[in-house]
Amino acid sequence: MSEFKSTLKQKISAYEALVKRENKPATSNGVYQRWQNPILTADHAPIHWRYDLNEETNPLLLERLGVNAAFNSGALYHEGKYILAVRVEGDDRKSFFAIAESPNGVDSFRFWDFPITLPETERPDTNVYDMRLTKHEDGYIYGLFCTERKDENQPNDTSAAEAQCGIARTKDLITWERLPDLVTYSGQQRNVVLHPEFVDGKYALYTRPQDGFISVGSGGGVGWGLSESMENAEIKEEVIVDGKTYHTIKEVKNGQGPAPIKTDKGWLHLAHGVRNTAAGLRYVLYVFMTELERPWVVTHRPGGHFIAPRGEERVGDVSNVVFTNGWVVNGSNEVFIYYASSDTRMHVATSTVDRLVDYAMNTPEDGLRSAASVQTRNKLIASNLEIMKDLDL
Repeated sequence: MSEFKSTLKQKISAYEALVKRENKPATSNGVYQRWQNPILTADHAPIHWRYDLNEETNPLLLERLGVNAAFNSGALYHEGKYILAVRVEGDDRKSFFAIAESPNGVDSFRFWDFPITLPETERPDTNVYDMRLTKHEDGYIYGLFCTERKDENQPNDTSAAEAQCGIARTKDLITWERLPDLVTYSGQQRNVVLHPEFVDGKYALYTRPQDGFISVGSGGGVGWGLSESMENAEIKEEVIVDGKTYHTIKEVKNGQGPAPIKTDKGWLHLAHGVRNTAAGLRYVLYVFMTELERPWVVTHRPGGHFIAPRGEERVGDVSNVVFTNGWVVNGSNEVFIYYASSDTRMHVATSTVDRLVDYAMNTPEDGLRSAASVQTRNKLIASNLEIMKDLDL
């Protein structure tokens, strides 16, 4: 056997061992269960994506197209499989989407042979990322994502960018139809998510209006608006569903994660919040609920973060970050929460609809002041001490 073929076999063997590695439960706080291993990393990118496997043109078997990260994945439970629309970032900083599939939702994620070939609009994207998948009642699977282009109003600033909401749809997750970008009247848009049901006969979208590419400025918050169609999606009026709040986990900015989960108590939402720290921005996840008939009206706001970066999750390309744009509910009402850490890798946490609704409805709200936080905690302590006394503990 040639050295080339021997080396290739070793790489394939190591790759298969990584993909087939069993994941095991890690810590649990009673609300959700973390799992030990990241479910997707840059190393999960198939070998035939990265290497030229022709011995004549690549005799040293060098990597030709490197992959830097696999993160910020949309998610879908589809035909009994757990599907992720993964943001894959090459070494060239350009992101693209690729489908990864798992039989159980916690390990054995394997990329399909080819990434998604996403059509472009008349104004080509420089970069695309963070696709939210929604299986809509109209029969299509929609992918809403951020399309980034150079801000032509600042021609001399090579870092000045513009973010808008790109829209694509599919029936089979292989062939995608590109639709025109979402039109709004509030500057730039990120983290736009399609609601899975019609509202008043219209398409409903969660938005995140912002003044600039990075800074939300006077904008921000999880927004809400209606569009007559998705073929030429346009929101003429936005209202803020869940806004930024001083000295909370969402004081700098916040945005909807995936599409909400419908429960008999209301719509269950997962979002990200950003706060300032002495070491920079900190991204965490939080939960809230809205009315069934009026999904833009918040009914429950459990205080504090739901998931925050821990341990190795805090280290990566953009440190101290967790971010989500995908979760799924399977046929047993189990919830699989897919989140990325530090713009580098993908993780999963598992729970149930009942546990998440319990958490959302019975966790006290943020009192917005230290004194209020102490009052809330003292109330819990006093009640528990009485219970422990009655139980002779």
